[in-house]
Amino acid sequence: MRYSETVRVPAERLGVIVGRNGRVRKRVQKLTNVKIEVSPEGIVTITSPEKTEDPVLAWKARDMIRAMARGFSPKRALSLIDEDTRLVVISLRDAVGTSPNQLKRVAGRIIGENGRTRRAIEEITETKISIYGRTVSVIGADPGLEFSSRAIDMLIGGAPHGTVYRYLEKMRREMNRQKAELWEEDF
Repeated sequence: MRYSETVRVPAERLGVIVGRNGRVRKRVQKLTNVKIEVSPEGIVTITSPEKTEDPVLAWKARDMIRAMARGFSPKRALSLIDEDTRLVVISLRDAVGTSPNQLKRVAGRIIGENGRTRRAIEEITETKISIYGRTVSVIGADPGLEFSSRAIDMLIGGAPHGTVYRYLEKMRREMNRQKAELWEEDF
């Protein structure tokens, strides 16, 4: 079965998706066994071959394109090839409306002073965060992806930074406990 999907990409992000001399697009095509066509209007079409060994690869290609469109570097977007790694896109417009001042304020809360809040979320949950336009996007694996999404939702909802930091510390202990249990099972 052939899979085909289109992704709308902001014009200023098309160059990132194509890359110098088409390198990024070719890399995504090679990793995921799909064909990628990019139109000057910002429409990216992803098509899998008729007979594909792994149909999930086409979805991975779609998520890589979406990640680059939402502000991630190609290197970070290509990390989505890992089967445990996923992309989550959170719309700020849905949460705070269309007011430019509200969008700016909420994005500022997520970034924090000198990027401190964003860095703390990324380090504790082992994820990568991109704030671009009216969205916040997260790349990572569970349970860190779930914890970072929850922390971002708390900030969007107006929770004090201290409350979010305490939540993240609690989640770090939970992640460490889960890793320890997995480590013990291996022996």
